[in-house]
Formats: sequence, structure tokens, C-alpha cells
Amino acid sequence: MLAGVYTDRWNKKKILFITNIIRAILLVFLMMWHQNLFAIYALSFAVSIATQFFIPAETPMIPLLVRKEFLLSANALFGMGLYGSILIAYALSGPVLIFLGDSHTFGFLAVLFLTASFFVTLIRYKNAVLDGPRNGAGELTIIGEIKNAAHLIAKTGKVFHSLFLLIMVQLLILILAVIGPGFAQQILGITVKEFPALFVTPAAIGMVVGAVVLSHFFHNHPKDKMVSVGIALSGIVMFLLPYSSRISLVLAAFLLGVANALIFVPSNTIVQEETSDELRGKIYGFLNTMVAMCSIIPVIMVGRLADTFGVASVLTGIAIVIFLIGAYRLFFRR
Repeated sequence: MLAGVYTDRWNKKKILFITNIIRAILLVFLMMWHQNLFAIYALSFAVSIATQFFIPAETPMIPLLVRKEFLLSANALFGMGLYGSILIAYALSGPVLIFLGDSHTFGFLAVLFLTASFFVTLIRYKNAVLDGPRNGAGELTIIGEIKNAAHLIAKTGKVFHSLFLLIMVQLLILILAVIGPGFAQQILGITVKEFPALFVTPAAIGMVVGAVVLSHFFHNHPKDKMVSVGIALSGIVMFLLPYSSRISLVLAAFLLGVANALIFVPSNTIVQEETSDELRGKIYGFLNTMVAMCSIIPVIMVGRLADTFGVASVLTGIAIVIFLIGAYRLFFRR
């Protein structure tokens, strides 16, 4: 949240450029000291700190680059890039590690960050570059700015619900990551090594396909309805996961990716439409903070519940809750 305050005060383009450079330098150090445990922890912490400033500057840049009527399509492209990069990373991670080895892989990642910094320099704002606080924002203290952002979230239902759903999507991803190994072995009878190829890859493809479909065919459709359909679809697919075979698992993962796109893209668009440039960094800083705080839930609670009641029971319970949220939004919420 604190990083979001400074992101709104500073030039977002410069933040993206500098944080990429910093992370590239840190990875070079990690390449040199990758066998030192203390250095690994310290440098990983530093990379995380830099990322805390990168995230609130990244997505809030989109409304500065495109007109409001194109926000849904722009966020769809952003989702395609985000999840498409995950797909490419899974495809290249093994060959890169084999070809370059552990240490030089960090150097390769540093080059990618430097490349990203170069592309940041190509960004052109639709308006004048925003270099400082506007509309009296400079007169507020850090606490005052955080209170303003919290007040906006609390009083604007669309923003509150969209942030809640974006947090929920991240939690679902973390939950599946935690119970995925047990799900693969106990229910599907496959090895943990096979799980990414049979689940993560089709899910990423589904996200990309869902984003493409949204941007081409549903850009004028009510965003709340798209989100509600995505939630209900997630609940149905997760309910059927315990009964999956290898083939149906791939289809289920693909549909979960599509459902994720139906939630992720419209929710981000709503947040951007309902917030101003002066507050958007703090809003996304709040989102990032809440995701980090809530991420302990899958690690501690869901893992223990899966050990106690079984993976299938946990998946079924979560699926029912998600489906009920989606059904309520579709049929009862006005």
C-alpha cells in the first residue's frame, strides 16, 4: 500500500524503467552468489521490494495509454501477455536450465529485465507525462492518501467488488498450487512432474483464448455479467475436478483459464474506469497487499484441511462456495 502512494506521486513510466533495471542488477548479483543462502534470501527480498513498486505502476498505466472505450480490449491484451508469458516460461524453463545451467540462467533473466526496460522507454502517454501530485494531492500526508483510497474502495461498490474478485482469483490459483500435488497423486494417479503439463499449460492457454474472445466479441457486453459467469463457471469446473481423468483434466484446466479471463479482464477494467489517476496506484497497491496477506490462507488452512478431510472434499467445498457467489451475482444482485 505504501508503494502505491509513492507510485501515484512519481512518474509511473520511470518507476517501471527503474524497477526493471534494479531487478536486473540484483539478478546479476544472484548469479554470482547463488550458492550463498544468506545472499539468496537477501537478494530475493530486495527483488520483492522492487516488485512492490512495479506492480502499482504497471496496470494503472493502461488507462493512460488508451481511451476508456478500449479499456476492456487493452486489459484483454494485458491478460494475454501475462498468461502467455507463463506458457512460454514453462516451455523454455527446462531447455534454458539445461543449456545455460543454474548461474547463467539468472544472467539470462537479467537480460530479459533489461529488455523490458528498453520497451518501457517506447511507451508514449496519451496525455502529458504525470510527474507529480495533482489536484492538491501533494498537500496530503501518506496516511491521508491511504485514507482517501480506503474511503473510495469502501464507498464505491463496483471497485470494492472488483478488488474482492481479483483477490479471490489469486487465492484460487494459490489454493490449486498448494493442493495440486496431492490432487495429482491421490485422485488422478499421476506424478507431480506431469501436473504442470496437464493442468497449468491448458489453464494458461484457456486464459489467453478467453482474453481473445472477450476483446473480439464481448467488448460491449455488461462487465458484471461476464464476471458472474466466470465465477459460476469456476465453481462448476472445480466441483467436477475430483471426478476428472487425464483427458478431462486438460479440458477442465482450459475452462478454468477461460473462467479466469472472464473475471480478471472485466474486473481490472471496472477498477480502472471507476478510479482516477491520482488514486489508481494506491488501489492496486492495496490489491497487492491484500493478496500477499491472504496468501497465507492457502498455505496454512487449505493444506491442513486437505490432509484432514482429503483433497476431493476441500475442492468440493470451495467449488460450492464459488458457485453460490456466482449464482447470487447472476440471479439476485442488481
